[in-house]
Amino acid sequence: MSDVLELTCNLIRRRSVTPEDAGCLALIGERLARAGFRVEHLRYGEVDNFWATHGLDNEPGAGPTLAFLGHVDVVPSGPEAAWHSPPFEPTIRDGLLYGRGAADMKGSVAAMVVALERFVAAQPDHRGRVGLLLTSDEEGPTNLDGVRRVAEHFRATGERIDWCVVGEPSSKETLGDLIRVGRRGSLSAALAVRGVQGHVAYPEKALNPIHAFAPALAELADERWDEGNADFPPTSFQVSNLNAGTGANNVIPGALSALINFRYGTASTAAELRARTEAILHKHGLDHALDWNLSGEPFLTPPGGVLRETVVAVCRDLCGVDPEQSTGGGTSDGRFIAPLGVEVVELGPVNASIHKVDECVALDALEQLPAVYRAVCERLLG
Repeated sequence: MSDVLELTCNLIRRRSVTPEDAGCLALIGERLARAGFRVEHLRYGEVDNFWATHGLDNEPGAGPTLAFLGHVDVVPSGPEAAWHSPPFEPTIRDGLLYGRGAADMKGSVAAMVVALERFVAAQPDHRGRVGLLLTSDEEGPTNLDGVRRVAEHFRATGERIDWCVVGEPSSKETLGDLIRVGRRGSLSAALAVRGVQGHVAYPEKALNPIHAFAPALAELADERWDEGNADFPPTSFQVSNLNAGTGANNVIPGALSALINFRYGTASTAAELRARTEAILHKHGLDHALDWNLSGEPFLTPPGGVLRETVVAVCRDLCGVDPEQSTGGGTSDGRFIAPLGVEVVELGPVNASIHKVDECVALDALEQLPAVYRAVCERLLG
C-alpha cells in the first residue's frame, strides 16, 4: 500500500464529523514533526487547527511562503445502511476508494502531507517556507473557530503567506481538468415578516403575512441584481426556507419566516445587496426584520498571478489537461486567507461524489496527487 493510500485510509477511519478531528491532526502533526516541520496547534473553542511550517522564519527577506490548506472534518454520513460499505471503513472497489471524506477532503490532505514530506526530504534547504494549515471546522454551519479565527491570528501576529493551494475537490471528470481561481461571496439573511393572527373567515380582522410577502418575494426573485463580469457570473438570489402557519387550516398566521441567500461576485457588494433588499421590502410596506450574515466576500486570483500560472502549468505537464479556470461552486476556506493579500488557487480530485452516500476518490488520481502538489512546491520554492 502506498504512503498516500495508507494515510488516506487512516484518516477515513477516524470519525471526524465536524467539528471533531478525532485524532487526525495529532496523527498528521506527528508525521510532519518527524519530517522537520515546526508544528503549532491552535485551538479555539471546541475546534482544533494547526499550522506546520518548514524553512526560513517569517522575516523580511526570508523568501516567499507557500501554504497548503485543508480540513479533516467531514459531513455526517447519513443512513449508514444506505452505503454499500461502512462509511468510516475505507473500502476499495473497481479502482475507487470509498469512505466519508475520501474526496472531501481527506484524500487531498493525505496527498499534501506526503508531498511535503517528499519535497523537504529532497530539498531540505529550499528557499522560503512551505506550510500546511489544517482545521476541523470547515463543514460546520458557522466556521467561527476554524480558518476564520486562524486568519485573524495571522493578521495580528504578522504571519505572512504569499501563495495558498486549497485541496478542495475541484475537478470535474479527471484530476486537474478544473481549478478554482476565486469564489463568489455568500450573503445570507433570516427574514421575519409580522402579521396579525386571526380566523380565516374574518380576514378583515387579521393581516396575513404570507399574502403580504408574496408580491415582495416575486419582485426579489425577478430582480436582476447585476450582470456579472468577466470573472464572475451574475448574482443569484435564492429562498432556501419558508415557514408560516399554525398547522390549522382555519387560522391566518401571525408571522412568516424565511431564509434567503445571495451568491455574488465583484459586480455587486454586500452592502448594495442588503440595501436593495431592504428597499424592496419597504416598498411593499412589510413589517419585517432582517438578520444578515456575511459568510465570505468574493475573492479572485487574477490572470498572470504567479500561483495561478504555476498551477495551470503543473496541470498541463503532469495531468495532461488544460484546466478550466473557474470561480464557480460554493465557498471554501480560501475566502478567509485571500483577504490577507494571498494568491489562492484550489486544486483537488473529482467532486462528483462529495457529501453523498458512497463518497469515493479514484485511486489513480489519489496516487497522482502528491506528485502534483510536490511539483507546485518545486516550481515555486525549489
